[in-house]
Amino acid sequence: MPALSDQCTAFLDYQRDVRRISVHTYRAYERDLRCFQGFNAEQLTRYHAADVSESDVRQWVADLHRRGLAPASIQRSLSALRALYRHLIRHQGLAGNPAAAVRAPKAARRLPKAIEADGISALFQAQDDDPLTLRDTAMAELLYSSGLRLAELVFATINAVDRGQGLITVVGKGNRMRTVPVGKPALAALERWLNCRPMGKETITPDSPLFVSQHGRRISPRTVQERLKRLAQINQLPTTLHPHMLRHSFASHLLESSGDLRAVQELLGHANIATTQIYTHLDFQHLAKVYDAAHPRAKKRRS
Repeated sequence: MPALSDQCTAFLDYQRDVRRISVHTYRAYERDLRCFQGFNAEQLTRYHAADVSESDVRQWVADLHRRGLAPASIQRSLSALRALYRHLIRHQGLAGNPAAAVRAPKAARRLPKAIEADGISALFQAQDDDPLTLRDTAMAELLYSSGLRLAELVFATINAVDRGQGLITVVGKGNRMRTVPVGKPALAALERWLNCRPMGKETITPDSPLFVSQHGRRISPRTVQERLKRLAQINQLPTTLHPHMLRHSFASHLLESSGDLRAVQELLGHANIATTQIYTHLDFQHLAKVYDAAHPRAKKRRS
């Protein structure tokens, strides 16, 4: 059986000459496999790939972690080692893949920065009758008012909004449907935008997209991102605005005001403890009460 170094070289040659992978992918494979070989030479001294155990791979991952490699970099290294073993199983009859069950350390979850309530107010200060600006304002209002995900916003339809009840029904992750409140400022912004329709050669039906381009086609996620950045610049918001920042601000402001973690979890459509708390199914009337009492743009202004 060839030595581990020869097996790695043969794998790299196959990827380059037969599979014709990109130069970038080839170099990444090469770098990660040479790294493993170096660790093997210093710590393990396994001569053949078949001699390497799952415990050996875990030791390598632990060493990478101690050296300060980011979890994403460790995951990439593991992917290269798994690819090597899949190749050896297929072409040399190796019995198993010692890297298959090994996982990289979890990356620390970074939540986007929430916008202060004053910043939210500033975002909606400037008024413009241009249809696209009215659309952009309505999108931003709805993202903040209801805590929608970008995909939920993009795929929402006109009939998803119950303007009489102040509700919107969206389909979120895992094809789960949920109904959440829409504040009065967002409803007003949506009304102004819908009065601009149809756009281009658009034919309006209840199932038409809630937000479309100037040509009447469903707006793309990329366009939403770019237009929100523009909206923030117009209103002189001192930060780069993106959709999830508005969703995070929605959650942060509600939680600060209400302290009701489970209600916020339900409003966001989170399914488990990884994001808010143990999933608790709450009565919708309670959710609406929390929303009306706590959300900055749902409160009635007092004279």
